[in-house]
Amino acid sequence: MTLSEPIISVSGLRGIIGESLIPPVAERYAAAFAAEISPGPIVVGRDGRTTGPMLANALFAALTAVGRDVIYADVAATPTVGVLVRQHHAAGGIQISASHNPPPYNGLKLFGPDGRVISAGPGERVLQRYRTNESHWTSFDKVGRVHVCDDTTSEHLRLVLDTVDVGRIRSMQFNVLLDSNHGAGSVLGRKLLDELGCNVTCLGEEANGIFAHTPEPTAENLRDVGTKIVSAGAAVGFCQDPDADRLALIDENGRYVGEEFTLAIVLNHVLATRKGAVVTNCSTSRMSQDLAEKYGVPFFHSKVGEANVCDTMMAQSAVYGGEGNGGPIDPQVGYVRDSFVGMAQVLDAMAATNKSISELAADLPQYAIHKDKVSVEGKDLPTLLAKLEQHFADASANHQDGLRLDWPGKWLLVRASNTEPIVRFIAEAPTIAEAEQLCQDAAKVVA
Repeated sequence: MTLSEPIISVSGLRGIIGESLIPPVAERYAAAFAAEISPGPIVVGRDGRTTGPMLANALFAALTAVGRDVIYADVAATPTVGVLVRQHHAAGGIQISASHNPPPYNGLKLFGPDGRVISAGPGERVLQRYRTNESHWTSFDKVGRVHVCDDTTSEHLRLVLDTVDVGRIRSMQFNVLLDSNHGAGSVLGRKLLDELGCNVTCLGEEANGIFAHTPEPTAENLRDVGTKIVSAGAAVGFCQDPDADRLALIDENGRYVGEEFTLAIVLNHVLATRKGAVVTNCSTSRMSQDLAEKYGVPFFHSKVGEANVCDTMMAQSAVYGGEGNGGPIDPQVGYVRDSFVGMAQVLDAMAATNKSISELAADLPQYAIHKDKVSVEGKDLPTLLAKLEQHFADASANHQDGLRLDWPGKWLLVRASNTEPIVRFIAEAPTIAEAEQLCQDAAKVVA
């Protein structure tokens, strides 16, 4: 068998088990990570996939062989791993997860000692060590040990509850449907919703990685979940991806509200009492920017990527941030996208306003997003971006991450793929027709 390379970024890797992701790859990557970070134990968690235990064993072998103790959280959400790193004063963490990718995939996500996904600088150094196969195996008397973490959720639960009015939520006794889809989300999700006094219907509660539907929480993949929300009489449906750092919403009528609205709904609620800067990446809906303007607080864009959002949040002392893929980031809990933050704060918004999810969504600025892509094989990308900027000369141009063009009430982002010769277009406008037209016009320019 010819093995392919895994897809590697500065914050982790992912690949198909048995092809691009095999135990020696995981071991080599973990050893490179351990060689880069400061002394101390390393937290390891996994998202429930069937291949998680196999990769965990590979990581145990590599990390203990370089003299590291391991704190094993077993099945835990990605944001929970970040909390555990801080709680146990660990040198870092590794989450075994392929996020929303299909079952054949798995991956590794790296955390620094501050409990956030590592940023570009440290990540590049880990990648360099991995590529040069630089490992430092220890002698027999210095081999590390694996310690199983007995309580993985209490601290994370406490931090999330501290951001909301627990009594107010409990008084509402919301009927809630939680779709964890057999990922890691139910481990804390069920405890959180019980603590908030909700009557919970849980789909895919067992974290066995046997997904009941395609794992990315999109409208198409969650169609059947919507009907179950109506039959359960639920006030809201919370739908997580396998490692529970993303949250999509379905309203009381079974209508998919989506991931973009998760951040916007909680931001509209939080900014009413917590003033300060807001950060989203440059591909997130401008609903968040409009809300920052509404509350008179500074707003900043970052490059695409969770680590980039967090870098900018820290630089700007932001009170809130996130990504439009259903990933709110509340610094009071941690600098990690967090579906549990989203669930608690959405319920708090519902309790504070006595409004339904559909009403909270209707209160927000209304936009439509369209995405497209075109092949640019054999073409010079900087030249293409220059042509686009010249063609759309009436727009405000930003080169922070590819090319973003802004007009009043609409925008277009053009970014190159890291893995194939294509450029991706993301456009947002008041109507879907306008967003589609922006992408079509851009595609003609680069054709």
